[in-house]
Amino acid sequence: IGLYIRSRSPTYKHRVFQELTMATAQLHHCSNHDDLQAEVCQFITANAEKAIADHGHFSVGLSGGSVAKLVTQGLRGRAGIDWAKWHLFYCDERHVPFTHDDSTHAFFQRELYDHVPADNVYVIDPTLDVSGAAEDYIRKIRRLYPGDDHPAFDLLLLGMGPDGHTCSLFPGHPGLQETKLFIPITDSPKPPPARITLTLPVINNAKCVAVVSAGASKADAVKGCLEPEAGTDPLPAGQAKPTNGELHWFLDEGAAAKLQKK
Repeated sequence: IGLYIRSRSPTYKHRVFQELTMATAQLHHCSNHDDLQAEVCQFITANAEKAIADHGHFSVGLSGGSVAKLVTQGLRGRAGIDWAKWHLFYCDERHVPFTHDDSTHAFFQRELYDHVPADNVYVIDPTLDVSGAAEDYIRKIRRLYPGDDHPAFDLLLLGMGPDGHTCSLFPGHPGLQETKLFIPITDSPKPPPARITLTLPVINNAKCVAVVSAGASKADAVKGCLEPEAGTDPLPAGQAKPTNGELHWFLDEGAAAKLQKK
């Protein structure tokens, strides 16, 4: 595998590397949570401005958990965002009522969506069964991306669990082999068990994918994705490799701790 490394001054807060050029992955190594949040949110808004200038809108897939907290804190109240031209999707969602603590949409609705037009937020219908909710979400996506091809989202913002899962695609799960736009999951090893999720072909059709990971608990999975040992099965997050788009990994010191290339 070819490797090109580009770094700024060692004393600079953020060091950016070009890693694993076969996948054109860029690794953004941030010193702490605040720097990670600032770097990620600046990256999101820069991509939004670029997309809006190019084709009049910005389509972004959001993720829950720690990524949701980081993004909402960093974007809330940020000046200069043309929210009317943002189209906000979810990379996956738990199949729970909006009143449930595990609802990703409820979290974003509470923490970020004050100025976003309601029609620009694409929401799961939790009143349907999980299969029906997945099909309904595909229909909603087709409002912005008609036709049968996989959509090319401007940006997918992914998180990663300590086991290397991303979206609701878990190691060894049959969902990793699916090719539909969105699929139902009824046996998630992480509760709640019922979810809907994007599939790898859709992730890898995006114009840009950003994986955000923080904390020492993610260090083994980060290494397994970016510096996998020969003969090991690829982790789900490590299979996020856009075919014709950009791939970025945003890591803090803890998550990057076991990488050899620093």
